[in-house]
Amino acid sequence: MFEPLSLAAPLIFFALNVLTPGPNVLNTIGTALGSGRAAAYGCAAACAIGVLGWAAAALLGAGALFAAVPELRDGLTAIGALVLIYFAYRYLRRALGRSDAVQRIDGVTPRGAFSQALLVLATNPKALTTWIALLSIFPQISVSWVSMAAFGLGCAAVAGGGHAVYATVFSTSHAARIYAKASRPVNGLVGVGFTIYAVKLLAGVAGY
Repeated sequence: MFEPLSLAAPLIFFALNVLTPGPNVLNTIGTALGSGRAAAYGCAAACAIGVLGWAAAALLGAGALFAAVPELRDGLTAIGALVLIYFAYRYLRRALGRSDAVQRIDGVTPRGAFSQALLVLATNPKALTTWIALLSIFPQISVSWVSMAAFGLGCAAVAGGGHAVYATVFSTSHAARIYAKASRPVNGLVGVGFTIYAVKLLAGVAGY
């Protein structure tokens, strides 16, 4: 039986990974600063639709694979933990290095911003590794058609809604300055959290 609360943890993981600084977030913020709120909303819409496409491709393939070979789950959990360690390294490196630079993206229409953001998402390796980690760590998202549909739609809502918030807030230069100050500690917290979770997963696979 499908339990909606079982999707809470994977949705939180998805939100942390998708809404922390990365190519799509910086693209949305830069568009908001340079081309205004309406254009940045085009980025948010593209993120929602693009995530739904990634979800459909990943979940449908994973559902069929796990149904055919259930023994793969432990191996994929270990892979997911290693992907988490990779994410943690990148976030901690950002936290200890320079803040993410926000570049203004000027003169973009909402339609142009939509196309550009969709391209960024389609070619972003972070999107692929995010779905590998999700499928490896949270098997409950692929146990039924209902859970896959609910999770995919939930991810699309999180991505679209989160980027819409960025579009609204970061249409002023003052907000961009606040972002530059906050991005390092946020990256640090996410990096530490992912490291702890990866260690717990590896310990579980090893039987500890």
